[in-house]
Amino acid sequence: MAHETAVYTHGHHESVLRSHRWRTAANSAGYLLDQLRADHRVLDIGCGPGTITADLAALVPQGSVTGLDAAAGVLEQARATARERGVTNVAFTTGDVHALDFADGSFDVVHAHQTLQHVGSPVDALREMRRVCAPGGVVAVRDADYGGMFWYPEVPGMAEWLDLYRRVAQANGGVPDAGRRLHAWAREAGFTDVTVSTSTWCFSTPEERAWWSGLWADRTVASSYASVAVDGGIATTEELRRIADAWRAWGQEEDGWFTVVHGEILCRA
Repeated sequence: MAHETAVYTHGHHESVLRSHRWRTAANSAGYLLDQLRADHRVLDIGCGPGTITADLAALVPQGSVTGLDAAAGVLEQARATARERGVTNVAFTTGDVHALDFADGSFDVVHAHQTLQHVGSPVDALREMRRVCAPGGVVAVRDADYGGMFWYPEVPGMAEWLDLYRRVAQANGGVPDAGRRLHAWAREAGFTDVTVSTSTWCFSTPEERAWWSGLWADRTVASSYASVAVDGGIATTEELRRIADAWRAWGQEEDGWFTVVHGEILCRA
């Protein structure tokens, strides 16, 4: 079994968690929600600060949710999220998606959001997710596709941002265009009953533009992504500053619009 070989490109800088804490089951796992039953056992892989995890727990009140992340530090925030919401049917643990420490068929639903683009072997990860999913259960995966991101207007420096991000993610062993590959990966992992869909995030109001551009500007100069870019000789500090300025300039555009395309798969185990 392959183990984790990729590096989480973004890390857990405040600018990254600012994005993660915005995520909900409604805006990030809508394709899964009608599959859930009140008594389901759910595994949420790559749970981060736990906002989606807590939402899923509220949707399975007679069941349980286990949130799993490779980074122990972020799980303290996940536990705090659950406490703040009064969710008691949820637990959090660390682990490697390539070698899950659960028995075969332990869960009715195995979910991963924005995770497979960062792991060492997405196909092995899906095989392991299938192993811990009960017969007739569902493996649900959603990943962005950086090659399918669009924005307007074409502010100078934004194209450079996308090119840089893709190169940094690939240098870390990740797959930034994972969304389009999910169906192929699922078939390679042995799934034969796969439902494929897409959905988007769109940021266009002044408040949305300020939030999205601000977190990416900060991430570009202060997160693990920035450190990898500079330490790996992929970009200079000055280049990162220019790209951050481009993000801020885009955020000030009255006609500004940014969409993030996601691939989604529901795989019957």
